[in-house]
Amino acid sequence: MKKRLIFLFCLLSIFTFSLTEKTDIVGPTSKEQILKHFPEWADFVKAYSPDPEIINQLKNINRSVTIEVFLGTWCPDSKSHVSEYFKIMESVDNPLFFSNYIGLPRDKQARIPFIKGKDIVRIPTFIILIDGLEKGRIVEHPVDSLERDLLNFVSESDRAETYEFCQSNYHADLPLNCIDCHLKF
Repeated sequence: MKKRLIFLFCLLSIFTFSLTEKTDIVGPTSKEQILKHFPEWADFVKAYSPDPEIINQLKNINRSVTIEVFLGTWCPDSKSHVSEYFKIMESVDNPLFFSNYIGLPRDKQARIPFIKGKDIVRIPTFIILIDGLEKGRIVEHPVDSLERDLLNFVSESDRAETYEFCQSNYHADLPLNCIDCHLKF
């Protein structure tokens, strides 16, 4: 009888866990798909208040900008910063800004097909492309704020300012040459 109760309890626990577990989004995705499967992210979007002055500057960018966003729906930093990004892009509403979202699995080996050739080490990673060339990255956490960091990359700043910005980012202590990987423009 005791074994049956333990077995029943284990079976019930497994069944309950499988009903409440969310499936992570892996591969190309969209803002709508993320918010549909993870509605709690909408609270972060709603709560974030980007700097209106920076938003106005981003609205006035008059060249095509593509931002590749590598995220994990299981990752707290992605939940926070990608939600902020959603709010920023809603506020900017610039038709010249294009966003591509790629969900990554928890398992680092399973990420390889999604990040091949992109040198993604931490998530979220925002890769800013202008005219198809990488202008810069925001890796894991913004340096100042996500909208200010974006503006630093998409504005007409010169290479020296951009290089200083890259060196101040979280990966500056790694043996990387920012000119090689961030300033391909």
